[in-house]
Amino acid sequence: MTQVFTIDGALIPVTVIEVQPNVVLQKKTKETDGYEAIQLGYEDVKESRATKAAIGHAKKANTAPKKFIREIKADELMNLEVGAEVKADIFAAGDIVDISGISKGKGYNGVIVRNNGHQGPKSHGGSKNIRHVGSLATTGRNNGRIEKNTPMPGQEGGYTTTNQNLTVVKVDAEEGYILVKGNVPGPRKGLVTIKTTVKPVKSVKAEELISYAGGSVEEELEKVNAEINKELAAEAAEKAAAEAAKKKAASDARKGK
Repeated sequence: MTQVFTIDGALIPVTVIEVQPNVVLQKKTKETDGYEAIQLGYEDVKESRATKAAIGHAKKANTAPKKFIREIKADELMNLEVGAEVKADIFAAGDIVDISGISKGKGYNGVIVRNNGHQGPKSHGGSKNIRHVGSLATTGRNNGRIEKNTPMPGQEGGYTTTNQNLTVVKVDAEEGYILVKGNVPGPRKGLVTIKTTVKPVKSVKAEELISYAGGSVEEELEKVNAEINKELAAEAAEKAAAEAAKKKAASDARKGK
């Protein structure tokens, strides 16, 4: 993660996601498969380390075997042909996305850490059940059966999770990266899947960022100061207009008397 600044001086915490070209390996259609989707491949694998089936499947798209293959159900991508590349410019600044990945593994944890449980009483002569699971009583049974999803100790993390409603701050197809506001699942160098959000709002107004490319810090600060002075001038003009209107209304009222 890092941070960027808008032209108004606001700080935005962002996650930098490297986006290498994804190759369309296969198109699933309703006629042949019963549903519509595209199969994307990412990160080349040496043919000596791939199976004959994977090599033959990749040759249909005129590409090398891929290490990661995922299916994406997307109507807007069905116009792509087999062998086409999907790059970072498929998204734009202001888009709202959902990002899925495998969360960080945290090892074996107890019920308090893993399930946000509460400690037991610590007073003298207490239950001695300070950090234990607690009651495992079943719903009306007496055969010792434990209900599913009962909070218990176990492996924490390492599962697939999705962060929703993340805003794309910047897209650079030439350098191959996307800046997303906030955090994404998984550790550094982890693999994530970016999709258009399932929520009703699909995009918002893009923020104008400060760019230091081809200029000095002083020039960018001057631009920020100019923008702030412009806003202050507009506020002063509105205030002056309101005062003038108020004085005119008072003068008209006196003349009417």
